[in-house]
Amino acid sequence: MALSIAMLMDPIGAIKLAKDTSFAMLLEAQRRGHALFYMEQGDLALRDGVPFARLAPLTVKDDPAGWFTLGERKWRDLREMDVLLQRKDPPVDAQFIYDTMVLEAAQRGGVNVVNDPRALRDCNEKLFALQFPQCIAPTLVSRDAGELRRFVAEHGEAVLKPLDGMGGRGIFRVKAGDSNLNSMLETLLAGGPHGEGRQLTIAQKFIPQISAGDKRILLIDGEPVPYALARIPQGDEFRGNLAAGGRGEGVPLSERDRWIAAQVAPELRRRGLRFVGLDVIGDYLTEINVTSPTCVRELDAQFGLNIAGLLFDAIEKAPA
Repeated sequence: MALSIAMLMDPIGAIKLAKDTSFAMLLEAQRRGHALFYMEQGDLALRDGVPFARLAPLTVKDDPAGWFTLGERKWRDLREMDVLLQRKDPPVDAQFIYDTMVLEAAQRGGVNVVNDPRALRDCNEKLFALQFPQCIAPTLVSRDAGELRRFVAEHGEAVLKPLDGMGGRGIFRVKAGDSNLNSMLETLLAGGPHGEGRQLTIAQKFIPQISAGDKRILLIDGEPVPYALARIPQGDEFRGNLAAGGRGEGVPLSERDRWIAAQVAPELRRRGLRFVGLDVIGDYLTEINVTSPTCVRELDAQFGLNIAGLLFDAIEKAPA
């Protein structure tokens, strides 16, 4: 049965076709005969509690010379849609949170929203991983610069990062005694006039196995895709993120990868997190990506997969 599918995403004219997972989803939905509609963050509204969006009919093709055509944008009640795909990239700021409230109103009206709006609010991509202490490396989250310095001294080397970033932005690798540590903490904590931190910062023990890649493991309704994309740092860069210049290399899941996925899966299903990306370095879970997980196009190309097809199989079968 053909479905009406609306996607909330960043501007489609600026995407990179070879790497964009949202585009892979759109191509697959169109191939299945579903009607596509496009919206950006500024197109959402609530009118007397009713969720509306300025939707544009959308057609797509896998052609870098011209990959989309938009029809006339019109305000429509979002409850007329069958499925809403929330694919707006971080930061998860106040405006992102407000968006989830509009999408939740559509969900109450019977629309299948992927991923669940409440879960997007509750599951910070850095902090959510801490609900699985058996899977993670030593980690501290604090606004206290002294505590963060002590953590670095205790472990000898650590990675510091903000709670709302993506693509490797704002991440620092630091060793105990590094003369730049105070400056890094000032940047991350956004210190106030009396030295207090205003922003929580996460510190994780440095995992040397990053040299073999930061693996992205994709899960659909808690079931892992059998291959991960190892994002391998290049040159003297320690970050494996593709946006930071990392090289993507597909690898089969290890037994440890599958164990980590099995630890996390029941909670993902409970929360309605249907499409999720786990970040794993060595033996450790480092992040759980719930907003707009990527790497579908790369894995599809390397292994002849159709990961978006697996997602739509699940969506068409029944809501989670």
